Amino acid sequence: MSGALSTDITERELTRPWEGVLIAPAHGSEVGVLVLSGSSGRVERERARILAGCGFAALAIRWFGGPGQPPGICEVPLETFTAAVDLLRLGGARRIGVLGLSKGAEAALLTAVYDPRVDAVVALSPTSLVWCNIGPGRDGAQHPYRSSWTWRERPLPFVPMDDSWVPAEPDGGPVAIRGWYELSERTFAHSLASAEIPVDTARADLLLVAGGDDELWPSLPFAEQLAERRRSVGATVRLIARDDAGHRPRLPGESPAPASPHFRYGGTPEADALLGRAAWPHILDALGDGRAGAEGR
Repeated sequence: MSGALSTDITERELTRPWEGVLIAPAHGSEVGVLVLSGSSGRVERERARILAGCGFAALAIRWFGGPGQPPGICEVPLETFTAAVDLLRLGGARRIGVLGLSKGAEAALLTAVYDPRVDAVVALSPTSLVWCNIGPGRDGAQHPYRSSWTWRERPLPFVPMDDSWVPAEPDGGPVAIRGWYELSERTFAHSLASAEIPVDTARADLLLVAGGDDELWPSLPFAEQLAERRRSVGATVRLIARDDAGHRPRLPGESPAPASPHFRYGGTPEADALLGRAAWPHILDALGDGRAGAEGR
């Protein structure tokens, strides 16, 4: 796949079974990519357009907070994503990739574990564990904690959050919550083994992209854990990292990420863009050709 953008693409708005947009080259594509946002819940239109311009059929969906969906990331059925794989395959895609950021990366990895039709996963700022819900479920309740995900109506084992954590920042400013995740790992150490995402069982090629200055959660240590799980069984994996990048790597052509009034994401716009630029040829390779090699960081 070339990294050059093409303007000859089509866009189709979707309302069922979820809100979304399918953006593809006008002549079609044999490669379909499901594009997942993180906990923002937005439809990643810009990212999908960039991928479509590089020759992929890119499907960006709203996977929570829409009609018929949980209002928060709480017991979201993984069938949400396997249905998207169905749609891409019905459109003629012979190779399927899933690209997700943060909680979307968690979903992407799990989809590949449970759906062998997924050929490649690009996990941006991933986790190596299944975490508890963020926000309410269909019943409107946020507590007690429940799994973020279900498969065949059964919740996946998960790590809860330790609510004794107190942020270091003064009241009213953006908060770095990485320490909350790190504390929760220590507090609920007995839950970690059952909550591991078993990427060693997935047949998909795996590309991990992470920044060492991530202040939302420890995505680089998580990525290194995922890579080790793959290597332990001789499966392919590639990890692209920058120690000075944060939680939101920016791919070439993407707009800068806006500042958040709520969270500190770490990194700098320059470092986040450099990480995205370094990862970009590997993303094209992994999604398009499946040649992502086993060499690591």
